[in-house]
Amino acid sequence: MLEKGVRISVVIPVYNESGNIEELYGRLKKAGQSFPNPFETIFINDGSVDDSLGVMNKLASSDRNVKVIDLSRNFGHQAAIKAGLGFVSGDAAIIMDADLQDPPELIKELAEKWSNGHQVVYAVRKTRKEGALLRFLYFSFYRLLKIISKIEIPLDAGDFCLIDRKIVDILVTMPEKDPFLRGLRSWVGYSQVGVEYDRKERHSGKSKYNFFRLFKLALDGILSFSNIPLRLAAFLGFAVSGISIVQIIMLLIKRLPVPGTTAIAIIVLFIGGVQLISIGIIGEYLGRIYEESKNRPLFIIKNKTNL
Repeated sequence: MLEKGVRISVVIPVYNESGNIEELYGRLKKAGQSFPNPFETIFINDGSVDDSLGVMNKLASSDRNVKVIDLSRNFGHQAAIKAGLGFVSGDAAIIMDADLQDPPELIKELAEKWSNGHQVVYAVRKTRKEGALLRFLYFSFYRLLKIISKIEIPLDAGDFCLIDRKIVDILVTMPEKDPFLRGLRSWVGYSQVGVEYDRKERHSGKSKYNFFRLFKLALDGILSFSNIPLRLAAFLGFAVSGISIVQIIMLLIKRLPVPGTTAIAIIVLFIGGVQLISIGIIGEYLGRIYEESKNRPLFIIKNKTNL
């Protein structure tokens, strides 16, 4: 059980979740009854075009423990979380989504692990309700990231977690323009432990992560925590060069006649493909360097309520 005076902050990014917010708030209130102090709930409106902001402001008007941060436009899920972490006043922060796939009832178990001395307690998705293709892609991504990453990133662990105030303060100071928070959370270190749970279906609405957004998130994770893609490009270059040299030597030794242009065309296309892949990989890294060099803010806050 947590000591008296200890307070938990809950950071929730919101993008078009008007059908979920009141249910989420009710379940958070119920989950917080076993804690010594009520939760500080920080909603971040990430440019919603439905009535999400109105629902959040209504809750904030009746409960001073509900805080609302309204961003000037949609800056993305990870940026919205980062914005919320900057206003955490509790001793620890819970990061969770607004769609109720992350059950508020699990917060108690996360907090118990934290009270036992762990600075990071992340939720591990034991099962999930998405389609077979999406489950396969998630499964493959986490295992690929584990293989190529420079740090140990837990398998099947999303953003749903509890982090100690120390970790909150560290994450807030990180200036990255494409933050991959579950990776940064691991990079920080300290004592970390996982808690398994069954990820439920969305309570209402549709997922805002389409294939392209998921691909970008996966790319952010891979490029932020591994330089293997660059090494792969170099390896492909050496491999193609080696194959070409062997072919040339064989032609010179055997003095083979060239029957036509088919073989030449295949070789040229293959080498060209490898070059384009290599340039694309290098371009991704250069693009991220360019974005960092512009030093634009990760998000812009238009309005705040109860803060």
